Amino acid sequence: MKLDDAAAILDALPGVTVGTKWGNRTWLVGKRFFAWQRPFSKADLKRFGDETPPSGDILAVKVENLDAKDALLEMGPPGFFTIPHFTGYAAVLIELRKARIRDVRAAITAAHHSVTPAKKKSKS
Repeated sequence: MKLDDAAAILDALPGVTVGTKWGNRTWLVGKRFFAWQRPFSKADLKRFGDETPPSGDILAVKVENLDAKDALLEMGPPGFFTIPHFTGYAAVLIELRKARIRDVRAAITAAHHSVTPAKKKSKS
C-alpha cells in the first residue's frame, strides 16, 4: 500500500478536506486533523540509533485515547508502530508498505470517527 492508496480511502470519507500541516499532506474534518503524512525528522532518525527505521510512506492517525493506542499496538497489526516523539500522544504511525489494507482502513475510519461530531439522537 502507498500513500495515494490511503489518500483514496481518506478522501472518500464524509466531510474530509485535505490541507497541509508541518509541510505535509493532512486530512481534516472542519479544523480538526485526524491523519497526516509523517516522514521522520532528523531527530526521529537519530533516536533509532543502530536500528533500521521503518521506510516508505508513513501515515499517522489519531486514536481515541492512550488506552486505545496501547491496545492497538499490543495487537500488533503489521506496519503499526510508535516513536518516542508520540509518547503520551493518542496517535499511531503506519508503515504503509507493510500494513494490510483492512487494518489501515479500520484505523482511518476510527480516526475519522474521533473528529466527526456525534449525531444527536432525536427524541421519540
